[in-house]
Amino acid sequence: MKISRLAAIALRQFYLYRGSFARAVPLFAWVTIDMVLWGFMTKYLNGITQSKFQFVPALLGAVLFWDFMTRVMQGVSTAFFEDVWTRNFLNIFSSPITIPEYLGGLLFSCVVTSMVGLTVMIVVATSVFGLSFAAYGAMIVPFLLVLFFFGLAMGIAGCAIVLRLGPAAEWFIWPIPALMAPFSAVYYPLATLPGWMRAVARLLPPSYVFEGMRAAVAGQHYEWATLAAATALSLVDLFLSYLFFAYIFRHAVRTGLIARYSAESVT
Repeated sequence: MKISRLAAIALRQFYLYRGSFARAVPLFAWVTIDMVLWGFMTKYLNGITQSKFQFVPALLGAVLFWDFMTRVMQGVSTAFFEDVWTRNFLNIFSSPITIPEYLGGLLFSCVVTSMVGLTVMIVVATSVFGLSFAAYGAMIVPFLLVLFFFGLAMGIAGCAIVLRLGPAAEWFIWPIPALMAPFSAVYYPLATLPGWMRAVARLLPPSYVFEGMRAAVAGQHYEWATLAAATALSLVDLFLSYLFFAYIFRHAVRTGLIARYSAESVT
């Protein structure tokens, strides 16, 4: 792997964002709206409940973490979609660039864009609504890492699906976070779910994160071994998503699909 080729993919994304206000605004606009909406919701819940339970770190923090993971996924997929929309695959892969270099460039640009969104969310949540990350303690670092790795895995898998089915398949990718949220126990404990949904949730690393987050806010003990298992699971998902993308790419090259990529779905 050559760093210069990886950097070239990331640099292209930088030029796209620098030259387009419409591309730059979504990096912080939607997460700001989410923080404001859920921030006022948590303040309202704190005001009408008699318990000492604090909704700001439990609910607003969950929204922040989930939005971060969603930004990571969309950071990868949107960078990939830029090549989909411009039908740029032949230009890129007629060069000596390899799959790890291409994906590495997408991941690097994703780190930058997701950090922009995370920074905006932290500023709004802490300065306007008083969210304190001290409630999560040292576990905040592995929490974010698990969500980051899993977001990357979902983004790469989404790219593979679109590469296989065609540009119109991008509409299958955008709803993925919303479809996964009920199983990930973002806003409520896993015990709330029926048995079959809990079984699915155990396969999703975010469910461990949000269970741990609620335990930390409530002052309860949460096993580090459980969080280590979630980290390992997210890394396995990331590796499998890479293998899936590589398989789809080889199929696209072997069948000539990559040369006749169009605006319609390809079967």
